[in-house]
Amino acid sequence: MIETDRLTLRPWLDSDLDDLTAINADPAVYEWLAGPFTREMNAASITRQQAFQTEYGYCYWAMLERVSGRLIGMAGLMPVTFDAGFLPAVEIGWRLSPGFQGRGYATEAAKAALAHGFSRAGLREIVSFTVPHNRASRAVMERIGMRHDPAMDFDHPRLPPGHPLRRHVFYRIQPGQG
Repeated sequence: MIETDRLTLRPWLDSDLDDLTAINADPAVYEWLAGPFTREMNAASITRQQAFQTEYGYCYWAMLERVSGRLIGMAGLMPVTFDAGFLPAVEIGWRLSPGFQGRGYATEAAKAALAHGFSRAGLREIVSFTVPHNRASRAVMERIGMRHDPAMDFDHPRLPPGHPLRRHVFYRIQPGQG
């Protein structure tokens, strides 16, 4: 478990399924992702994150607001599991319920995840990527010290040619940067 001033990042519990499903059902959450997530997809995501936590000591953790104890999203680290020109790689990412966006929670969680990745997990590089027009996520990447590497921008292999979200911009950071 990781605690920041306002957040707790912790491994997923099976009992988080209803809250995660509600978060991922909001169009503002999946605007930059490939569509809404079914309950079954959310259950599979929790299982996958639990497995990553067990194997690597990190995952996209459940993000709770400390004051309320409410599940407000996810943030953390995850191995990239699709074929890309930058493998092997560990990605940092975040997703927040709309009522909690724009308050600095993603940046706070991402900084904690970076610290964990570099100090506790011993990673030498962490990457992130999003669609070019996702200015909010790109701003978080830049606030935590990541740098855009245009030479590594790519078409996401899990999205079909012509899909409006296929093109991704690529960011990276190494220990001591930022």
